[in-house]
Amino acid sequence: MAKRRIGILTGGGDVAGLNAVIKSVTYRGSENDIEVVGLRRGWEALTHLNLEDPTSRSHYVIPLNRENTRTIDRRGGTVLHSSRINPSKIQKLPDHLVGRDVPVSLSTKDGIVTKTWDLTGQVLANLSGLGIEHLIAIGGDDTLSYAAKLNELGVKIIAIPKTMDNDVRNTEYCIGFSTAITRASDAIQRQRTTVGSHERIGIFRVFGRDAGFTALYAAYATSIRCVIPEYKVNLDKLIQLLLEEKRANPSNYALIVLSEGAEWEGFNLQEYGEPDAYGHRKKANVAESLADEIKRRAGEETITSDLTYDLRSGDPDFIESLWP
Repeated sequence: MAKRRIGILTGGGDVAGLNAVIKSVTYRGSENDIEVVGLRRGWEALTHLNLEDPTSRSHYVIPLNRENTRTIDRRGGTVLHSSRINPSKIQKLPDHLVGRDVPVSLSTKDGIVTKTWDLTGQVLANLSGLGIEHLIAIGGDDTLSYAAKLNELGVKIIAIPKTMDNDVRNTEYCIGFSTAITRASDAIQRQRTTVGSHERIGIFRVFGRDAGFTALYAAYATSIRCVIPEYKVNLDKLIQLLLEEKRANPSNYALIVLSEGAEWEGFNLQEYGEPDAYGHRKKANVAESLADEIKRRAGEETITSDLTYDLRSGDPDFIESLWP
């Protein structure tokens, strides 16, 4: 009797704790006589895989076992790698699919026509060809939104929420959040010495496009102020509070942490660059915008620090290491 087989992939941004989850799935699979297949580079594995090409197979598919996952939980990132591919909106067909009958969509913006292909049929064919009965998708809203689409098509999906923003709805906890708070708290506490030495206002920017959990928890842990996307503050009042805290501090400094999507009354954060596969554009640095306003309105010098990518890098903290 053939073994049952499950697939596992990681999509979107990396966070600490992903390898611990991969190891946990692999070990439990081995205990239950289940084969675990790692799908490399997120959804790209199932859109670009050519089952008839051995090179393509080795590029996108790796059997996982206790031996090759034994120590992976000791470091961050994901051994399966990741991508931001959206199988419903592929902008360039893989070479082996060129000329085939694939659903196509056309969209027009600013007079420019963009063509995208829906490779969901290819995803389903590759899952079937690999003999994968259940698919474990680890990711945030974007990765899991496509997983939900596959679920509606009958694919047996297990979704594991992952994002340092901790904002996947209807979930208790997202992989990566604890380490992000640990990293942010440590960076803020260390940089107190620099901000205090120069008697300035320190402004920290962390990830959080639409949710302020990372900024809020980091601010609570370090006893400083924060601005989050869910609430627009009054800028004059905020600056006044920072100035009062600075003057009351024996070292004559104050600190504040901002979510990347934070705004204040009368201010709309600008976006730039081309949208990614899920329609997101990069946000301008709100910390720099606040620094400019503090300089203009109060004449105070600031130090800005972008903590964003640092929060998802490096080894997992003890919470993320508990998953195996």
